[in-house]
Amino acid sequence: MFDIQVSKLSKFFGEKQVLKDVSFEIRQGEKVGLLGANGAGKTTLFKILTSEYLYDAGEISIAKGKTIAVLDQIPDYPASYTAEDVMRTAFQEIEELKETLRSLENAMSQETEKSEVKRYGELLSRFEALGGYNTSFELDRVANGLKITKELRNRLFSQLSGGEKTRVNLAQILLRQADILLMDEPTNHLDLQACDFLGELLESYKKTVLIISHDRYFLDQVVDRIIEIENGQANFFIGNYSYYAVEKERRINEAMRVYEAQQQEKKRLEAAASKLHAWGTQSVKMHQRAFSIEKRIERMKACERPVSSRAMHFSFGESEYFVEDLVKVKGLSKKYENKSLFDDLNFTIKNGDRIALIGGNGMGKTTLLRLLLGDEKCDSGLIRLDSGLKPAYLPQNIVFQHPSRNLIDTLIYEKNLPTQTARNRLGAFGFSGDDQLKQVSTLSGGEKSRLVLCMLMYDKINMLILDEPTNHLDIPSREWIEDAISAFSGTILFVSHDRYFISRFANRIFELQNNLFTDYKGNYHSYLQSRMLSQTITDQPKTIKQEKQVKKSPLSRGNRSLQRQVNEIEREIEKMELRLAEIDREMEINAANHVLLGELFEEKTLLQSNLNSFMNEWEMLSEQLQ
Repeated sequence: MFDIQVSKLSKFFGEKQVLKDVSFEIRQGEKVGLLGANGAGKTTLFKILTSEYLYDAGEISIAKGKTIAVLDQIPDYPASYTAEDVMRTAFQEIEELKETLRSLENAMSQETEKSEVKRYGELLSRFEALGGYNTSFELDRVANGLKITKELRNRLFSQLSGGEKTRVNLAQILLRQADILLMDEPTNHLDLQACDFLGELLESYKKTVLIISHDRYFLDQVVDRIIEIENGQANFFIGNYSYYAVEKERRINEAMRVYEAQQQEKKRLEAAASKLHAWGTQSVKMHQRAFSIEKRIERMKACERPVSSRAMHFSFGESEYFVEDLVKVKGLSKKYENKSLFDDLNFTIKNGDRIALIGGNGMGKTTLLRLLLGDEKCDSGLIRLDSGLKPAYLPQNIVFQHPSRNLIDTLIYEKNLPTQTARNRLGAFGFSGDDQLKQVSTLSGGEKSRLVLCMLMYDKINMLILDEPTNHLDIPSREWIEDAISAFSGTILFVSHDRYFISRFANRIFELQNNLFTDYKGNYHSYLQSRMLSQTITDQPKTIKQEKQVKKSPLSRGNRSLQRQVNEIEREIEKMELRLAEIDREMEINAANHVLLGELFEEKTLLQSNLNSFMNEWEMLSEQLQ
């Protein structure tokens, strides 16, 4: 059964056609990612599905009786509504049923009729099916998962920030349990833990979900099919984002082979026709054969040259640098308006480290970067940078000193380059033709990041410091930035909420959370495992305390057998986790080898599935041992 059916959908804005004969179907319970570059028509398609936009041709069918919830803009609510009130609007039908049931109870206490008893039973069944007895529990669960605190829940909705409103609205939509969810960038304004919670919640969501997102980790976690809008048309991929990335490149390579083969065949036929015309001075048949070949060339279906968004090649002008300790921090403390961001911070950054600095908003991540760069002063402590350290900084919000300059002049004046050299470097970074004459103030966020990297890449640097380098970028821009950064072999320290980016680059995690600093030696996967273990210990304080107080009794023969099985499974789990870490490193090293990348992805998927099975078995046996 299909929840959404779209057939030959077309949409114009003026003379520009945004959607061209788009057709697709989404089955009940499917979770589908809607991808495409900024401006490709994804949001337009959403607005057409919700009847906010009219369309010029085609047909759209939404399954009869199905409710739709949309996360794209913040609805208007009464001025008196708190965040709690907004979230509780999700239970409107439940509240109406509750009032009706109370009225029927009062009526039946006076005089009972069969029709009222029957109606009461039907309404009560509906009330229970909607989870009427669990509304407070569900509200707390979702609000806590999305980091909507008790204090925030009691504030007026109109006085919340844009990010806070988005989280509250997202909670309200999830609580509604609509039949069809349309979600436009649902992980915006969420920290890492809230993103994890949302992903896990949607994984178990039994209804239909269509998601626009630039969060590739989230797409891998949630969706099982991809619809890509490109050049106004729809392309289809059965799998998550990682599968899509590999398959997309394979299709481009295959299209390039077909294109090149056609061009070679066209050149061969044109040469043959030319020769036949030359020989035709002595034979009419030669001319006729030449004309026949030319008609064959005309009938050939022209293939457009495929374009890969990742076809650029570049490298940093890195300096040779062999010192082991680049940065030493001892006893670092910083406060803002009597709020302590961090206190007595100690760490060392070593050559070759690729460190992800993570934590909630307002925890001091950007401040720490600015302290290391010398743009701010600490309250106490010591920061020691090696004399040979040459860092480069890519800030989250890029501001150019001369916004009215065009791209060429920006490179000429700021990097002291000849005009032709500036043009060549801009061309290597995807800025060609008229793009080079744009004022830098008119560039998009992704274009600004690309321009700054273009300016940095030829400097003799040995450390990159990045603050949310992929923030608000579409997926092609994110991939482009990542390819540029992967060409850098020096040390990297970066702030990011992009879990895909963190997974690709980090070999060490710095976490700043509630004035606590933790240094995780390992990649993002290792960090998640460590955090999960810590959470398990935190969640079971009574059990731990009891284990300390009660003397353990000797294991029975059956328990000894169980213990051996547990130990054996733990060894297998350790092997699998080590292999998964190796695969992550191999995928990073072989990012350009899409054949090998596909093989590694298949191995990783199978290994992760086996690991989940082993973990479930370990939990079951461990419970039996307790």
